[in-house]
Amino acid sequence: MDAHLITKIIHMSAVSLLILVFVARAATLFIDVKNQQPNSNARKSLVGMQHLSLTLIIVTGATLLFMNNFDVKPWFYAKVILFFVLWSSLIKTYKNDDTILLVQRRAGLLIGSVALIGILGLVMIKPVFA
Repeated sequence: MDAHLITKIIHMSAVSLLILVFVARAATLFIDVKNQQPNSNARKSLVGMQHLSLTLIIVTGATLLFMNNFDVKPWFYAKVILFFVLWSSLIKTYKNDDTILLVQRRAGLLIGSVALIGILGLVMIKPVFA
């Protein structure tokens, strides 16, 4: 296998890990919630896996971009913007702050879900703008 294919496999594996962690962390907002805070069971491991997956996505994405000589499709920019929306919503949703209400956390989760679905949709559809 060549380096490009291996990098793509690592990139997509990191995306799969992010989806699993996203769902697992989302469950903490609905199961055994106390004092407007997400369930803290397994918090450190979920945060660690989330950081690992996001770091791998960024590093392998930048590597793939370099390997492709920065030749990108127009929908690439939308994907990057949606990635930052996802990242920001995850930060705000799981911020360790007692003043953030559970309803606000769930709204942040909804925004993150829409961004993640948008990214996956762009990757699968690969729209052509004429």
